[in-house]
Amino acid sequence: MVAVNGVGLHKSFYTPRENEPNAEKELMLRIEEQFGVKFDTYEQFYRWTCDNYAEFWEVVLKFCDVKLSAPYKQVINKSKSIDIIPVWFEGAKLNYTENCLQNGDNSQSAIIVAGREGSLTKYTYGTLKNDVALVASALRKYNVCVGDHVCGYLPNTYETTVAMLATAAVGAVWSSASVDFGVVGVCDRFRQVTPKVLFTVDGVTYKGKKHCLKEKVNAIVKDLKTIEHVVLVPFLNSNVDISGYEDKEKYILWDQFKHNVIEKPVPLEFEQVPFNHPLFVLFSSGTTGTPKAMVHTVGGTLLKHVEEHIIQTNMSSSDVILFYTTCGWMMWNWLMTALYTGATLVLYDESPLEPDPHILIKVCESTKATILGMGAKLYDEYTKRGEDFYSLYDLEQLRLVLSTGSPLKPTAFDYINDFIRPGVVIGSISGGTDIVGCFMGCTLNLPVHRGECQHLYLGMDVHAYDHRGNSVEDEQGELVCVAPFPSMPSHFIGDANGARYKRAYFEKYPNIWAHGDFCLINSKTKGVVMLGRSDTTLNRGGVRIGTAEIYSVIDAIEQIEDCIVAGQNIPEADDEHIILFLKMRNGCVMDADLVTLIKSRIRIQMSPRHVPNAFHVVPDIPYTNSGKKVELAVKQIINGECVEKVSSLRNPEALDHFTVFRRA
Repeated sequence: MVAVNGVGLHKSFYTPRENEPNAEKELMLRIEEQFGVKFDTYEQFYRWTCDNYAEFWEVVLKFCDVKLSAPYKQVINKSKSIDIIPVWFEGAKLNYTENCLQNGDNSQSAIIVAGREGSLTKYTYGTLKNDVALVASALRKYNVCVGDHVCGYLPNTYETTVAMLATAAVGAVWSSASVDFGVVGVCDRFRQVTPKVLFTVDGVTYKGKKHCLKEKVNAIVKDLKTIEHVVLVPFLNSNVDISGYEDKEKYILWDQFKHNVIEKPVPLEFEQVPFNHPLFVLFSSGTTGTPKAMVHTVGGTLLKHVEEHIIQTNMSSSDVILFYTTCGWMMWNWLMTALYTGATLVLYDESPLEPDPHILIKVCESTKATILGMGAKLYDEYTKRGEDFYSLYDLEQLRLVLSTGSPLKPTAFDYINDFIRPGVVIGSISGGTDIVGCFMGCTLNLPVHRGECQHLYLGMDVHAYDHRGNSVEDEQGELVCVAPFPSMPSHFIGDANGARYKRAYFEKYPNIWAHGDFCLINSKTKGVVMLGRSDTTLNRGGVRIGTAEIYSVIDAIEQIEDCIVAGQNIPEADDEHIILFLKMRNGCVMDADLVTLIKSRIRIQMSPRHVPNAFHVVPDIPYTNSGKKVELAVKQIINGECVEKVSSLRNPEALDHFTVFRRA
């Protein structure tokens, strides 16, 4: 059975089952008992967690049994506003890796690595703990100390997980980049953290083709002068000769490094560090300048992820989660913390579409995954292809389907519910690298509504602000957060006085975090519709228009494969023209009839103000490595501005097609 454009006779979306227990319900009951309150609605519960955010995060810490080795003096100083970046759980000490591994049964699978032909390699929690102990011991032997930086230029595979957990075990700080990043993109990031050790691979396969990374690794190591040791994981070939590498005295093979210890068996030791000690350094996309190096803390990252995994998604040791991500996307860091629940993580690093467009669904079936996640762009592709996966594969075990990276389109909601798993919880989750987590997403205790993130996440006091700074519903607004939360970056590297941090989030509204996204909060459902980046919001005649509104219309037009829209400033008119760039499907052309159709549909479905001023065909649309359209760079190009960095793009050459439309 093949769906027509991914949409058939639609099945009913998920509605919660009243008598079914889950962690979020248990937490709500605990809060009611502990604080003598009563919640008649989910909204009342949510509001309490925001108004009493210090109490809420303390309850989560205890409810989820986060292991501390030293007590905290206070949860947070509530007299300090969010822009002060207040310290959380001052005095507390813990270790991220110790917490992540404490709940895993030694005999249960911790990691399943899926190959492109369907092979599955399983690693138990016992094996994982042993390997982490070996690598952590080796790091100590090579003088990696608390606060040192370790980097990974790696695919999403088992050894990457081990290297990160070992780094955190010794109190060092981890940063990673995907192997599809170019040399400039990697060095622009890693240079900021001055790494002592680099973990990497000899090469990878993608779309069935082998890619040797020797030249790229040589260039990276040559640029990053602080690297003392390079640990090389044989990934493309089982036998790797390090003599062919430049600076070969720095190199050691993975197995040699892992077993280069005196004591056997090696004890698994965890360095206890302050709650606000650095854990990860994550990087912004860098399309408008040097990527921001955001420092995320051990305790803040762990607590935010644990709340999302256990409370919001009800994850436990019975779950198997397949989330397609590279280790250059924050969703990889988010996925790693799921080990805390004792769940099994499924890792897949090959192409999700070529040569086998069914591969992720096949892996979902063969691993009996209960949670499936990927970028929204992949669901769009499934929707366009229109295949009925639910009829082709056994997906009965799926209870939760997650999407992020960009807004999940209403048609993709239909497709998931009709052709992946009817009645599944569809979690369109949204947050960002900046918070290494989510502002909003899914809950088992509310129904799924087409096109909406189900609800704002507990403890995240998020609003949509109009241009006057008023909180609004049922209209487009700037996504803001008015209260502190644990996973805020502690600081940016190279930003001694905090000016870049302030400029990034607190310039638009005093004392309020402006995230840079445009959204709409539904007053009836309290669901959230994401409308794209606010820094690329179109502004015609003083009316703000989200780019996602235009995309939602174009997506339904069969002749168009993809598109991107940007505003071009017209100073003489003191206004902005809307320019729509189209990538046509094979064999289709943009003619007068198609332009008329586009204009008509946008005018009817949105408004006359949404209708673009100009239409142009381009051969490709630029995307970041995490699957987001690069609207800001296109806007800068057509307005005659400089685009400084394109190394983080999946296809940087696509930007070249827009220079001919540059306004003189």
